[in-house]
Amino acid sequence: MTSQNITNEQLAYEKAAKRVEELKGFYGNLISYCIFIPFLIFINLKTLPNYYWFWWPMLGWGIGVISHGIKTFGISSDWEERQIRKYMQKEEENAKKWR
Repeated sequence: MTSQNITNEQLAYEKAAKRVEELKGFYGNLISYCIFIPFLIFINLKTLPNYYWFWWPMLGWGIGVISHGIKTFGISSDWEERQIRKYMQKEEENAKKWR
């Protein structure tokens, strides 16, 4: 039983470490966005005030940040694991019915 507990602890640790890496990646992306987009706006307004090109990188990068946030906080591997468990339980129940 101790080896099983160690393995479960290792799996839990690896899962938590993966989650922390996902969060770190998202927040790094968000901070970079919040720093560089105002910098690009400043450059745009100082060099070419008649054409607002900063909208394009802001839009593109913003879509990336939003999709990264959805992946990190929305539908993630946690959701996938719950769905897999749900279907496995249904299969077990169906198998028990036919025994």
